[in-house]
Amino acid sequence: MNSVTITVPVTVKAKLTEKLRARLVAECNAVADQMQLEIKQIGIDQQREIERSPQHENQIRNFFANELAPRHGRLEEANRRKETLEKLALGAEIVQGTTERQVELKIGDNLREAMNVEILVEDDKIIAIRG
Repeated sequence: MNSVTITVPVTVKAKLTEKLRARLVAECNAVADQMQLEIKQIGIDQQREIERSPQHENQIRNFFANELAPRHGRLEEANRRKETLEKLALGAEIVQGTTERQVELKIGDNLREAMNVEILVEDDKIIAIRG
């Protein structure tokens, strides 16, 4: 066997523009708003359960604390991401995700070169493929 075809990851990066920054900040705001609504609703549910079963208040508070923790984490992460996006300079490259590609490798090929490929986009248009 002189060759093999493998699937390798490709990093997709975006060049930060005002349009992209606005979209990403809006996404952060939407996540933060959703988490605030869920936190508020969980607080209402917690109070309702405590009023129904005051003798189990500690267990109820523990249960709802476990429900609240991941939402507080997502809220903090959305706020941190928003602050970071607002501070980044236009033209900065931010990782948007990964995709895959098929590569045929032959004896003597440089594996590192085959593996280190990224796509750079600006306002949803591919502007560079780096390898």
